[in-house]
Amino acid sequence: MDASPPLPCIRLLATGGTIAGAHKDGGGYESAAISTETLLEAVPGLAAVAAIEVEQVAHIGSQDMDQKVWLKLAATAQQALDDPAIAGVVITHGTDTMEETAYFLNLVLKTDLPVVLVGAMRPATAISPDGPMNLYNAICVATHRESATRGVLVVSNDEIHFAREIAKSNTTQVGTFKSPNRGLAGFVNRGRLHFFGPTVLKHTSASEFAPCELTELPRVDIIYAYAGMPRDLIDASVQAGARGIVIVGVGAGNMNKSVQAVCSDAVKAGVAVVRSSRTGGGIVARNIEIDDDRAGFVVAEELNPAKARVLLMLGLSRGLNTAALQALFTIY
Repeated sequence: MDASPPLPCIRLLATGGTIAGAHKDGGGYESAAISTETLLEAVPGLAAVAAIEVEQVAHIGSQDMDQKVWLKLAATAQQALDDPAIAGVVITHGTDTMEETAYFLNLVLKTDLPVVLVGAMRPATAISPDGPMNLYNAICVATHRESATRGVLVVSNDEIHFAREIAKSNTTQVGTFKSPNRGLAGFVNRGRLHFFGPTVLKHTSASEFAPCELTELPRVDIIYAYAGMPRDLIDASVQAGARGIVIVGVGAGNMNKSVQAVCSDAVKAGVAVVRSSRTGGGIVARNIEIDDDRAGFVVAEELNPAKARVLLMLGLSRGLNTAALQALFTIY
């Protein structure tokens, strides 16, 4: 009898999050309290899917994720992806900032191999944790040949999302992740994958930002617009040294005239300003109610504010001008 073919090797990079959380006395839970090995032991059937190598990159809740950890994670993931023995990478991560990390990695990893982020809304010690099934599905997605060349993916609640599209939409529900503009990448059910189609936008192996060779990222602030918003919030950001500002505008990225004026002044002072929307969906287009050409603004198009910040940081790290920055939001 012929020997069975070897299982694909998956590098699992752990960062913490609710998926590794445990309940505390008196209520609540602590993120990143359970070892990755313990998490894997709670998932039946994994041994038949892949050979899994574990590396702990961080022990944090994703609310504590920052650019330093991003850069470390990118370097660690790239090293794994460059190993010819590795078939794919899975990253455990808290759900709060997962969409930002996923999009950052989507832009800075030079690979066609599957990269999958996975988390949970309930801690591992909950009555009905969602982490084990999410983790099983993520490993299945990372080992599947159809997952290649699709960029970084996120697996949650039997759904597969593109890193560019995904957004957290609910504080407690296990179906928190949505892809409001372009929709799901596909479904995964008990290890069976159903992809709807590839993304048409640049990522990973086609990204000009990959592989990542940065040691730091420029400061970019996000400022939320609202009725009666004062202009001094913009002044404070500029004075604090921000090289870019993402305005979370009302409606289609709008802001009052006073804030428009101070943002235009910021552009003249060398600070990039990107208009995004607080609505959670839709497109921010140029030169509709605001004269972007005259003010020197960039529009985020479909990107939500958090992801607009990620792309702007990378663009500024290359010293791109306003026109070149705007082009990024069209192709990424």
